[in-house]
Amino acid sequence: MTKRQYVSEVRAAAAAEKRERVIEAAQRLLREESIAGFSLDSVAKAAGITRLTVYNQFGSRRGLLEAVFDEIARRGGLARLAVVITNPDGRRGIEQLVDVFCSFWASDPALASLHDAMAIDDEFAQALRERNERRRGNLAVLVDRIVDRSTAKAERSEAIDLMYGLTSCAMYQVLSHGRSKKAVAAIVKSACACAIDRLC
Repeated sequence: MTKRQYVSEVRAAAAAEKRERVIEAAQRLLREESIAGFSLDSVAKAAGITRLTVYNQFGSRRGLLEAVFDEIARRGGLARLAVVITNPDGRRGIEQLVDVFCSFWASDPALASLHDAMAIDDEFAQALRERNERRRGNLAVLVDRIVDRSTAKAERSEAIDLMYGLTSCAMYQVLSHGRSKKAVAAIVKSACACAIDRLC
């Protein structure tokens, strides 16, 4: 190994460590404080590094918020959707999707703050909407395994929109007050089943 390669690997490792430290600091701030006070400066201070370092790693507040969301998604088990979406039983697949998202929304209080950030950051709102739209696409794939292709397009779209809303972070937040994650999942599954039954 050449000296230059060694130095490059050391720098890459240091950059990765700083990136992880910044994401952890950002998550901590999102859990503990209002989104209104969230900035590259506040995160840099919490991480014990300079604002320029945060900027060089993420480019903007949007870039940092996206990185935080993606890290929570990784840790929160959203990768399980790859298996869920292959389920040949559409109804069972939707039940599994509900379980995955209830677990995800419950996995980190920072998720609620990230959704609050949509109200004050248009660019981040667009990025988060794009990520959430993947859930709608997954629901559409599963619905197509349940209903006949001749089902009215408007009715199919309404059912998917309803289930999209039912499996959202906002709905989880509303239903989780005084309820366990399992109880919330049961309510959402029942409502999704009713939406599907209207199509059959």
